[in-house]
Amino acid sequence: MDIIHPDIEKYIDHHTTGESDLLQKINRETHLYELMPRMLSGHVQGRFLSMISKMISPKCILEIGTYTGYSAICLAEGLHEGGELHTIDINEELIEKNKSRFHESGFGNKIIQHVGNALEIIPGLDKDFDLVFIDADKENYLNYYQMVMENLKPNSYVLADNVLWSGKILAENGSKIDKDTKAIIEFNNYVQQDSRVENVLVSIRDGLFLIRKK
Repeated sequence: MDIIHPDIEKYIDHHTTGESDLLQKINRETHLYELMPRMLSGHVQGRFLSMISKMISPKCILEIGTYTGYSAICLAEGLHEGGELHTIDINEELIEKNKSRFHESGFGNKIIQHVGNALEIIPGLDKDFDLVFIDADKENYLNYYQMVMENLKPNSYVLADNVLWSGKILAENGSKIDKDTKAIIEFNNYVQQDSRVENVLVSIRDGLFLIRKK
């Protein structure tokens, strides 16, 4: 389901600061060699992530779901001097390739990769995160959110991707929905009712939740 008319998407793309050569290469390689290139943040969302990070100037970022490293590089662009980004993914096969990409980006010494189950890794990080980006398995979105929210200081931010889920979140009550759609709907409703935060859902790509802890 197209959330926004394709011609409007093209207009938005043409009126957004362009990708770096490296990000263009990652974009191209992801579409050529990976099975699910739709998981890539891409040009417009990538520039939005970069802009948000630059506005916050975080000292410590947590990314849940590295994939091919595109979003990590975008987020790292706004890191405070001396800051670091911890990114977690369960896919071991992409580690070395992403390591090379991070080195080429100039953020290789600021991006720390973790491989494995994020629910097991996050408690052991023992970090105060200023910005968290959730873009992993949808069934655990709420678990990730609850896990990081407990330790976030006031005025810290959470970004969650794919919260429009190709429009499937509009499924009528009582209709049969898949487990990922159900998880996204539950996550969205939980955030909306969470008195600890203020939030705005923006229709960039497949939907992006911007959440600030009060």
